[in-house]
Amino acid sequence: MLFQLQIENIGIIDKLDIEFDEKLNVFTGETGAGKSIIISALSMILGERVNAKEIIRKDKEIGRVTGLFRL
Repeated sequence: MLFQLQIENIGIIDKLDIEFDEKLNVFTGETGAGKSIIISALSMILGERVNAKEIIRKDKEIGRVTGLFRL
């Protein structure tokens, strides 16, 4: 089970750490808050291919998405 997601220098997100609940997790927020970036980051750690030049912040060289799983 995924219990933590870390995103750094992706889209509008400078740095974000999310710890997931074991039951239900809901993302809410205004337009442009970064909800879709979180969903895209989840897809990336599950194997989706992405174009790094399109997702890494323009002022950064490296972006990072890390998922921590509990077995």
